[in-house]
Amino acid sequence: MFKKIIDSYYKPVEYPALFDQMETWSKTKPLKGLRVLDASPIFRNTLVKYDALLAAGASLSVGLSKKMPHDELIVKTIKESGLSVYSPEEVPQTWDLVLDCAAQFAFLESKYGFVELTRSGVSIYEKSEKPVFVADSSEIKKIETSLGTGESYFRAMHQLGFSSWDQKKLLVFGSGKVGMGIIMNALSLGIKTSVVTDLSLYENALLEKGMTSVVDLKNDEGVVSKIKEADYIVSATGIKNALDRPSWVLALLNSKAIFANMGVEDEYGPLISDSMVLNEKKPLNFLLEEPTHLKFIDASLALHNVLSLALLNTSGKGICDIPKALEDHILNVTRQHGEIL
Repeated sequence: MFKKIIDSYYKPVEYPALFDQMETWSKTKPLKGLRVLDASPIFRNTLVKYDALLAAGASLSVGLSKKMPHDELIVKTIKESGLSVYSPEEVPQTWDLVLDCAAQFAFLESKYGFVELTRSGVSIYEKSEKPVFVADSSEIKKIETSLGTGESYFRAMHQLGFSSWDQKKLLVFGSGKVGMGIIMNALSLGIKTSVVTDLSLYENALLEKGMTSVVDLKNDEGVVSKIKEADYIVSATGIKNALDRPSWVLALLNSKAIFANMGVEDEYGPLISDSMVLNEKKPLNFLLEEPTHLKFIDASLALHNVLSLALLNTSGKGICDIPKALEDHILNVTRQHGEIL
């Protein structure tokens, strides 16, 4: 359906896993006749995901929550194509499969279950009466978050005019997949980087080898000191109000740093106004035309798609383990035909 647009912007080497799904599913039609709602964030590269589901024979509709960043021009393109676009307020209640993001459509009735794209929806889907797969729990997701999201922070900063990092100090809150992706990109650029994390939990070679300065989040004085000296601060904890601690807030309010958030949630808390944070606290990379390059997000989108097929043969309720064979296949295709592994 969107082939002309896709071919104008991308080469198959940038989306090997989704290309493989299109080629295979156009012959087998594994979702033929099934009503599928896909609520992935809507940007140009999401169209490639849709074409794979359509190739599978899905009767596809698109979910759009105004709370989620999206490209209005692409939404217009989708509507003009004939696909239905539903907000949470107007969406039909019953579906065969729901591919969700941040649990925006978790209230729906889905015959076979749900596939959640991000960690943000886990707390809601843990209580689901239907089976749920969480793509964020996969090894594949590290490609998107560590390589792609880390790169996109610096791409967004460059677009906003922050392109000179010489002698600048960057402070990262969080050492998960996104945080470490930002740190790896920062180190490659020679930026002096510090990270605030939970030292009782982290397990990462970059931190262990002393390649960046690490401060335990329980070390209040140490965190405040790092805030005071930072030129740039980015939050990547994935936790709402993670930075909302009295001493931290006071230091942030008096900081010279440029603030950014890379999580779906507001990690700075209510005392730090939206205007103090780039992109008004929304994930910084979502101000870009392509928030994460397709080559980095292809495998995640393909996994989100294929887990809908897995639901057709999955029983139980709540969050289920991702079938290893499905993930291995996508990784193998990415290695053989992509350009990043």
